Order: sequence, then structure tokens, then C-alpha cells
Amino acid sequence: MSYDYTVKDRFLKYVQIDTQSDPESQSTPSTEKQKNLAKILYQELLDMGIKNVELDQYSYIYASIPANTDKKNVPKIFFAAHMDTAPDASGTDVKPIVHVNYQGEDIVLPDDESVVISPDEFPPLKEKTGHDIITASGKTLLGADDKAGVAAIMDAMNYIINHPEIKHGKITVLFTPDEEVGRGVEKINLDKLDSDFGYTLDSGDLGHFEYENFSADSVSIKIKGVSAHPGYAKGKMENALKIASEIVSRLPKHHLTPEVTEGTQGFVHPVKIEGALEEASLLFIIRDFDSSKLKDYEDMLRSIMDDVMVDYPNSTAEFTVSKQYRNMKDHLEKHPEIIDFAIEGIKASGITPVVGRIRGGTDGAMLSEMGMPTPNMFAGQYGIHSKKEWTSVQDMQKAVDVVINIIKTAESKS
Repeated sequence: MSYDYTVKDRFLKYVQIDTQSDPESQSTPSTEKQKNLAKILYQELLDMGIKNVELDQYSYIYASIPANTDKKNVPKIFFAAHMDTAPDASGTDVKPIVHVNYQGEDIVLPDDESVVISPDEFPPLKEKTGHDIITASGKTLLGADDKAGVAAIMDAMNYIINHPEIKHGKITVLFTPDEEVGRGVEKINLDKLDSDFGYTLDSGDLGHFEYENFSADSVSIKIKGVSAHPGYAKGKMENALKIASEIVSRLPKHHLTPEVTEGTQGFVHPVKIEGALEEASLLFIIRDFDSSKLKDYEDMLRSIMDDVMVDYPNSTAEFTVSKQYRNMKDHLEKHPEIIDFAIEGIKASGITPVVGRIRGGTDGAMLSEMGMPTPNMFAGQYGIHSKKEWTSVQDMQKAVDVVINIIKTAESKS
């Protein structure tokens, strides 16, 4: 595609705007600073010539380009990315550096020379000779997750607006806050989205496309023990902290745990323990690609709890399961054309598709559960959630191409 891409300049601008989300906040967005990028994107979309643009009170952006094709059955497609960056590393005062014409060397970041981005640690770098690599300076994350996706979608819309000869159905852009704290679609308005399906651009390696992810539940165990003065506790005290610790200690060590699983293997993972002698609580996350296995894992955990509680007859334990999200594959397999459009769009961009699965969740998983099928594709994110985060300008440009080619493919095959 012969085009003067704008994705690089957009990306360099966006990453310098701090949009870190806050898992402890109950507001939407979870941080006021996310609104700063939302306002910029809103204005840029208007400046492109897109007339139907809305920035709502929760900092969700909806922008749509009307269909210009005479065909009646062309699907309405949206493309989504999240504006926030992860709480795992600082997102304040990001200083992006462009390493032009990269030649395979280690990249030492100038503000902290102990932070080194190496092809040995990041094998995809070995394939990026001649690319322009963008990193942060060593004190912050970069924000390629997911500002690479934001910039690619913005550039693709810029192309579509400036090439009216391209026939297409209705196209909608969705930018969300708070994905990194698990609330990216919590306040979404599906009526405003008004689409048949969509794609998130929130993945890394060139050509990667995912329509499978973990199904997920959480389990909470709340324990009420028996308090007594430790000097006179014989035959009376039942320590809630010890009960909680015994439950955790009986979990499998050689299977069903994150540190020994991979591929399609699921797990039961304790993520939080807190409390005191009289009351304590445990929080677990339960994951598997096969949704039916979640019940098996939860039954195992309940059985462990019941066995432990036998030794504490005067204490109680409350077991609560909360549904989180389900494998998007369960929904997308009913709509194979959505997968086909993506694979054709990737191929049309001169890339070999790499179809994989996510050992985690995405906004797309939750949207699919809501009845809006939404697989995920690459945007050029590597080393995410860390000071070693990086991207390739050329990979982001290919992401732009793929968005445009999906739009073309959907129209031509309808």
C-alpha cells in the first residue's frame, strides 16, 4: 500500500500523555489523566472529517464512518483499542526514542543503562533488522500496549477518509479506558457501538491473530475463626490465618498452577490472602480454555476447604464463585466469517497469519460474552508492562494495512 503513514507521529504523541489506570479507584475512568488523551483523540477524529464522534462521560469514544457501498448486506465493523497503560511500571514523563534502521544490537536505554533490550530476551527483535524501533528511555514503560493499537486505528481511519474510492460498510472506532484494570467495557453502550462484530488491536507479534482466550472465574473464601488470648488459648483458639494457609498449602504443586502450565493447560491461582486471627479471606482466579473445566477446579478447591475445616469445628468458611468472562471461541466459532475476514486481511497485507490463543482475557472476550463477537489482532507490542517495552514502526504500519484490508475484504465478500 503506497501511503504516507501517520501512525509513527501519532504514536510518539500519544505515549507522552500519561494515561495510567488505577486498580484501587472506583471511578470511571479510574484516573482523570486518561481524559487528556480522550480529548485529543476526539478532536483528531473530528479534524479528519469524521462527523459522528462522541466522547461520553466515562471517556469512551465512539466514532463512525457511514457506509458508502451500494451493497445491502455489508457488515458493520468496529475496531477497538484501549487508551490506558498498565499500573505495573511508571507511565509518567515517557520519553520515546526512535532507533532508526535497527541492526540487531542490544538497545541500552540512556536514562537507566541497566535496562537493556536484547534480541536474546526478545527473539522477535532478530526479525526487525532495518526497522525503526521505538523504546522508552529507561525510567518508564513505553505505552505500546495499547497506544500502538490506538495509533494504528487512527491512521487507518485517516486513510479511509482520504480514499473515498474504497467501498465499505459502516465502520466504527471504539476507544476505551481502564482495560488494564479489568474494566475496559464496564460502561460500554452497545447501542452507540451499533456494529455486527469488531476487532481489538491489542496484541504483539506481527501477523498474530487470536480468537481464543481463557474462560475465567474468581473464588472467594471468607473464614471466621475463634479468637482467644494466646496465653489461655488451649482448646479454644482456631486461627483463621492458619486455616487460610492450610488451604493454600494443599493446592497442587506440579499441575494446575501458573508456574508449571502452558499452552491450553488451565490453573487455580491464589492471588490474595489477608486477615487476622479471627477473620481471614482468600481470593483465587480459576482459568481454562475449556469453560466446563472451571466447575471441576472450583469443586476441587471447595473439597480442599471442606477437608481443612474438619479440623476446625467451631470455625466457618464461606465459598463464593464469581463469573468473570468466557472463551471468545465459544461465540466466534458460530461466526467463521469474522475469522476469515481477519485472516484474509492479514494475508492481503503481505503477512503470514499466526493464529494463536491468549492465556488471559481481553476486552474482546467480554464483548463477545455480551453478544458482540470480537477477536484480537496484533498492533506491535513487545515487552509490555515493563521498562523494556518496545515497538516497530514498520509493524504498526502493517497493523494499519490489516485494518484497511479487513474493511475491503468484508465489503468485497458480502
